[in-house]
Amino acid sequence: MQGNCLPLKEQKETFVQDMFNAIAGRYDLMNIVMSFGLDRAWRRFTTQRADLKPGGHGLDICCGTGMLTIELAKATGPAGKVTGMDFSEKMLAVARENVQNNKLSSTIQLFQGNAMKLAFEDDTFDCVTVAWGLRNVPDIEIALREMVRVVKPGGKVVSLDMGHPSVPVFRQLYWFWFERMIPFMGRFWCNNKKAYAYLHDSARVFPHQQELVRIFTQYGLTSTTYHNLAGGVVAVVEGKKPQGK
Repeated sequence: MQGNCLPLKEQKETFVQDMFNAIAGRYDLMNIVMSFGLDRAWRRFTTQRADLKPGGHGLDICCGTGMLTIELAKATGPAGKVTGMDFSEKMLAVARENVQNNKLSSTIQLFQGNAMKLAFEDDTFDCVTVAWGLRNVPDIEIALREMVRVVKPGGKVVSLDMGHPSVPVFRQLYWFWFERMIPFMGRFWCNNKKAYAYLHDSARVFPHQQELVRIFTQYGLTSTTYHNLAGGVVAVVEGKKPQGK
């Protein structure tokens, strides 16, 4: 391991897959607890930024338990389609339960796959989203390149993930809380302190939202920007694939 709980790059895929398989059953509950219930509003905002129209086709990679996938389905409606993909079989099992309980279940297709090598043709989807997923792939740029490849010209690529607060004092208090409390909560709720210590450490090294905008631009996206939520604790980064690309 490098750092505290960060795997080496070549070990990351297996480490992350095993970790999410271990915490899948309590993942949604922990999201609510850690975000003080704000995670639903964050997903709704991400869906708005994805600009998926009724009847459109969206892709949600690293979909986890399918909560953002369901929000996208609400946007596209019964005439559209949303594909959710994750490589953790146990997270997908929870996602299938969540989707079955939703009236738009027929709109959603879930399958197991790898964000680093998307099994889709070029220019397939009206939008591609990822929530708390880029932080967990072995190579952010490869995953982003794949997202850009499969989105249609004019379509949006949108990431929801941890940000880096910049307000003095609040920034220090936030990282102190994250470092001390999140692993404790992970041990209490999921009996897995190590997994939630990893979430802290991976958030620390994840690119600042401004840097992620630069990477989005580097891979050909235009109108790139970011939106800070909760004081920059969470950030939504977006870009549009140019027409004719």
